[in-house]
Formats: sequence, structure tokens, C-alpha cells
Amino acid sequence: MTRPEQAEPATLGEAWLAVRSALRSAKLETADLDARMLVSRLAGVEPHQLVTAGETPLTQPVRDRLGKALQDRLGGRPVHRILGAREFYGLMLGLSPATLEPRPDTETLIEAVLPVIRETIAAKGRCSIADLGIGTGAIGLALVAECPNASCLGIDISEEAVETALKNAQALGLGEQYKAIQGDWLSGIERRFDLIVSNPPYIPTKDLASLSREVIDHDPMLALDGGADGLDAYRIIAAQAEARLVEEGRLALEIGIGQSQSVTALFAARGFDRLGVFADLGGVDRVLLFKLRATRRTAEQGI
Repeated sequence: MTRPEQAEPATLGEAWLAVRSALRSAKLETADLDARMLVSRLAGVEPHQLVTAGETPLTQPVRDRLGKALQDRLGGRPVHRILGAREFYGLMLGLSPATLEPRPDTETLIEAVLPVIRETIAAKGRCSIADLGIGTGAIGLALVAECPNASCLGIDISEEAVETALKNAQALGLGEQYKAIQGDWLSGIERRFDLIVSNPPYIPTKDLASLSREVIDHDPMLALDGGADGLDAYRIIAAQAEARLVEEGRLALEIGIGQSQSVTALFAARGFDRLGVFADLGGVDRVLLFKLRATRRTAEQGI
């Protein structure tokens, strides 16, 4: 954790200052935040205790964990990958190499669909959700945690992602509401849902090289690469979703920067009307909410 000529930190406060100094020296933009998060989490204390309980003696196991964590961070490993978990919408979710880190922008999707779920529950007593491309299970787990009368089926092509999501569900006490299976989007799924949600891969292949090394080196490419124009997953979902929604069902999608119109056009061609566009905290259009056009469903039913 320190240079050879420096003494090993003896207290919690000294450890925090040593880690912060090392990260600052490495010119990391988030040095202070990273240091606070690493030291507090690995020492098992609240962040404010780095100041209020700074004289707490540092045990050797904690010192060893911090030393390794510091080297990993200086080597480019993201903080949450080092810690093995990241918070999303108030839930602490375990990560694995097969999952993206859930990020704050995706919380926009949660805010967009919670009213839909609550309205559905008020009308029907329950709400069934399908979450496509689940990763850690962040979206589905956040939704059922907020709405006890909702249930979610998560689907991901990665077996490891499914295992991670199910572990998170059990750890959070949501195993009764949340199930997950390995699958290719909605292929082979016969049931219908009140709501379909997804944060699919949407980065155009040519743009992947411009992503930060922390993303490229540690997030799964399968969850990033959206094909030549970034829209491959949306085309598949648009083709499958109309047959998997109940009457009056809804569909909500996270999108990339500048994709609002193109994704809207794809779904309009499949009989969906756009009900809303939701911006993230940075003011970027981040989520689209759709409803299957009533005339489309009527025509399909032969009425």
C-alpha cells in the first residue's frame, strides 16, 4: 500500500490517506471517491467513520486486502469489480465477469416503468414482467423489490449471468418473485407478459474501440456490441415482443445516445406506439416506453 521507505499505515485513517495519496499520484479522476469506497468497504465501516473513527487500529487482514485492492486499482481494474458488487436502485448486486456493472443511467428505466407496474397491479392484482439480457438481474430485481405483487422472468444467453442474477435474487430475499433462465431473447417463450423491459447491447461495433479501458477490459463484449449500427438487439426484440405481450401490455427499453428516432421507427413498423421518452440525469434520452397498437392486436386476433 505504501512505498518501501514509508511505514505501513497503523490506523483506519492512515490507510485512507495512503490509498488516496497513491490514487491521486496516479492521476485518477475519481481518486478521492475510489479511496473512500475501497477503504470503507474493505474495512467494513461506513464512509464517515474514516474521519470519525480514524484512530481505529488497522488489522493485518484488512491491510493486506487494501494493499491488493490498491494495486488492482492502479492497474486499471474498476473499483466495483475489485469489490465484487455494485449498488443499483438501493440494492447491492454481486458482479461476475459475464455481467455489466449496473449503472445509474439505467435507473431511468426503473423510474419510467414503476407507474406502469403499479397501475397494472391496481387493475389486475399482479404484474408479470420479462427482463431481456439481465446481467446481474438489476432491472428485474429493482422492479420486484419496489412492487411485491410483481413477478419477473429474467432471460439471458449467458449461463453465468443467469447464475449471478439468481444468486442476487436469493441474497436479497426476492427468490419467490424473481426467476431467471438461459435463453436467446424471447425465442421459445410461450407465455405473455404485462411488461417487457430490456437494456440490450446498443454500442455500434465501430465505436467499441473508443470506450474506456475500464469498460473494454472488464465488461463482457456480448453485453456491449450492438452490431454495425447498434440496433441488432432492438430488431430482434421488436420482431418477438408483439406476440409476448398481453392486451394493453407495455415495453420499455434503454437506448444509446442518438438512437431514439431509429429505435422508435423499428418498433412503429412492428405495430408499437411510443408512449414516452425519458431522459437520464445528464439530459440524454435514455428510455423509450411503448404500447402495442390496439388495431394491430385486433387484426391479429381476427376481430
